[in-house]
Amino acid sequence: MSRPSSGRMGVGIVGCGTISAAYLRGCRTFDILDVVAVADLDRSRAEARADEFGIQRVLEVDELLRDPAVELVVNLTVPAAHAALSLAAIDAGKHVYVEKPLALDRDEGRRVVQAAERAGVQVGCAPDTFLGGGLQTCRAAIDAGVIGRPLSATAYMLSRGPESWHPDPGFLYEPGAGPLFDMGPYYLTALVSLLGPVAKVAGSATIGIEERTVGSGPRAGTTFRPSTPTHVTGLLTFASGVAGTLTTSFEVGASEHPRLEIHGSEGTLSLPDPNRFGGPVRLRTVGDDGWRELPLSHGRTENRRGLGAADLAHAVRAGRRPRAGATLALHVLDVMQTILEAAASDRTLRVESRVDRPAALDPALPDGVLEAGWRVADGTRREETTHD
Repeated sequence: MSRPSSGRMGVGIVGCGTISAAYLRGCRTFDILDVVAVADLDRSRAEARADEFGIQRVLEVDELLRDPAVELVVNLTVPAAHAALSLAAIDAGKHVYVEKPLALDRDEGRRVVQAAERAGVQVGCAPDTFLGGGLQTCRAAIDAGVIGRPLSATAYMLSRGPESWHPDPGFLYEPGAGPLFDMGPYYLTALVSLLGPVAKVAGSATIGIEERTVGSGPRAGTTFRPSTPTHVTGLLTFASGVAGTLTTSFEVGASEHPRLEIHGSEGTLSLPDPNRFGGPVRLRTVGDDGWRELPLSHGRTENRRGLGAADLAHAVRAGRRPRAGATLALHVLDVMQTILEAAASDRTLRVESRVDRPAALDPALPDGVLEAGWRVADGTRREETTHD
């Protein structure tokens, strides 16, 4: 682990596609982060983002990795490039925060984790939405025993797929994406952060709609074929004994399933959308006539992409492990890959990796700070907020 130090952390963002705008807005709301440069294989995209957000420096990717002003690389490349770019950044001595998934498979993910350990740098990985006010309120409620002992969980990510709005959706239907790898990390990370690691899984995985049509942008009307399952169901057994069901689909036009529920011996908790930082938290205990909404115990409920990167920066400064860290992301990746392997083999398989639940956030921390007692070294403080 790298040695603690002080001061703001210079950030370089690699990958200036659709999600980069949310990261650039979110990073501005955390005192510890200072975005100093952006890069993209398509330089015009990097220049457009730099103009939009007032970033002074547009670099080539290799220049950004060599830049001494960049201490943390935020890796927003496509999934197939996640591991390679992360490894290059680690080799350059940088800390890394990468969009999900950590890598295309567990072997790649392990290489990233091991390289970071050898280099003495930290790696974090999306999603960080479990650090938002909605799911942190759920964490506090479960830890306080409001539903008694957790017994089971259900998770449903059901949609028709992103091609109706995404101008270039093909990569979301390739290995390393699909509904399980693209959206499953939000649901699994939320569940693991609340219930602990998954011990074994069974699965079913299919491609029901074999041809997709791009619905927007310059490629509208063109078709492509998925090369990874587009409807996946996993049966999860957590190490704690909790039983879970996860279904992720790009084949469902409408549904009334709740996104996430955790059922306990004394009641049920209905969780907000794990792809969001806020949202309603509802509780119904045994004997209640209906549901009631719990007040949110934590802030940071608006779109705060970059929350995990800020926590990683605080972790580096404080000499601790990040909450949205590589070990958590590797476990989630291992669970997803094992679900697909279980589906292909028609067997129940053990998940070999383990991870501790990440530490809960202190609800008393200031909005732009994630570590008690931390102050900006030069006395400055950003007051900007974001309202996506």
